[in-house]
Amino acid sequence: MPDKKKVAAGRPPLAVLRAGDRPLDWGAEREMNGIETLMWRAEADPRLRSTICGVEELDVTPDWDRFVAAHEWATRFVPRFRQRVVEPTLGIGVPAWVVDPDFDLHYHVRRMRLPEGATFAGMLATAEQIAMTPFDRARSLWEAVLFEGLPDGRAAYLLKMHHSTTDGLGSVQLLSQVHSRTRDPNPEKPQPMPPEPEDTSAADIMTGQLIRNAERLPGDMIDIATSALREMVNPLRAGRDAVRYTASLWRILGDQGAEGSPLLAARSLSWRWMAFDVAFADLRAAGKAADGSLNDAFLAALLGGFRRYHLEMGCPIERMPIAIPVSVRRDGDPAGGNRIAGARLGAPVGIADPARRIQAITALVGSARAEPALDALGLLAPALARMPSAMVSQFAGALTKSNDLQASNVPGLREDMYLAGAKIVRSYGFGPLPGCATMITLVSHGETCCIAVNVDPAAVTEPERFARCLTEGFAEVLALSGNDVATNSPIRRV
Repeated sequence: MPDKKKVAAGRPPLAVLRAGDRPLDWGAEREMNGIETLMWRAEADPRLRSTICGVEELDVTPDWDRFVAAHEWATRFVPRFRQRVVEPTLGIGVPAWVVDPDFDLHYHVRRMRLPEGATFAGMLATAEQIAMTPFDRARSLWEAVLFEGLPDGRAAYLLKMHHSTTDGLGSVQLLSQVHSRTRDPNPEKPQPMPPEPEDTSAADIMTGQLIRNAERLPGDMIDIATSALREMVNPLRAGRDAVRYTASLWRILGDQGAEGSPLLAARSLSWRWMAFDVAFADLRAAGKAADGSLNDAFLAALLGGFRRYHLEMGCPIERMPIAIPVSVRRDGDPAGGNRIAGARLGAPVGIADPARRIQAITALVGSARAEPALDALGLLAPALARMPSAMVSQFAGALTKSNDLQASNVPGLREDMYLAGAKIVRSYGFGPLPGCATMITLVSHGETCCIAVNVDPAAVTEPERFARCLTEGFAEVLALSGNDVATNSPIRRV
């Protein structure tokens, strides 16, 4: 007979392990890449904290024991969730992921009972406080909270992670594997053993990296020499390529001809959240009506909201600096982690006509995606990450603090998914505010675009007005779809 105590503790005996009881191959890389290291070390400036949060609305309140068991299983299925970050001695090298010998599920999984009469807005206000709290860097970089007490027996789930763990697409890869496709328990899901704890020190990390770097040096020198010889064969072409890349790099890192809005100039350590729902088909149809994409329509709606807000506040502007992440993830890349580049744009806020605004955005985003230096930060990041943390945060802040908006569109889960027996009816992705005024993320969930808005209250001083202006910005774009705006305007959640 199997040892019931071991099974209950998440350590199934070898006798019950099956051939398929292997961990998920997600987030399996031992060391942070350059971008992840920048995000991790830039937090020397607390305004550059890189916390990402998923908020899922559930149709019922899950059974607590089953909820905890689901997370215990997930930490065995995804070993990254039992790992902590170890910095090499003196910061010489890059941080590494090490299985935490002191991992305690009780610390990471919690529940909160909302007060009587609580609303979704009230839940978000509590969740944003948790999101603003820095991670304990001695532990695994995630926290999960079940909020009970929403109307009609519903609940909400908050999953808080550090951005160095993964990007938006990596998060969707993860959730598609750890969430269930049935309300009932699945006895056939893999049951891997917990990863073995590691007693790895900062000195061990530094020594291992130095040895590997020394071993790779001869090969790297050969590659450099080969590349130099190749360029010497056609120096004219090499020169043209260098000039073209330098010009592209200037455009990528420059201000794109747009100064930050004086209305949104202030920055603080605080976040405020709000959320909207928009029909996926209607937003896509609106973009198509103006020869653009769903993403173009999304950006045009946001800019329409900013235009209205600035007009009402007596501070009209024509353009403003925004940033959008561009996935550089390729087929065959390891799952999880961060594989993103950033495009900075001088966004056309002053265009009143939503169709013309979509067309301008289509051209602007297309040009940005075609820039040769689009992934320049990814190439520079390994060298930048080896600078002292104070210098890293100063460099990172120079890139992000001038942005009035960072906007992201993440293709989410289109099929029904469940968490511990509760159906996920909405899924919102709240990104960080790495020095920017606002972060707005669209995650498609089923037939709904779930739009999560994170604003710095020092920059957006009238959040209620801003929320209304965003709603009106979406309404004017959705009107292009040819449907009745009254029935297709966003549903204001907060």
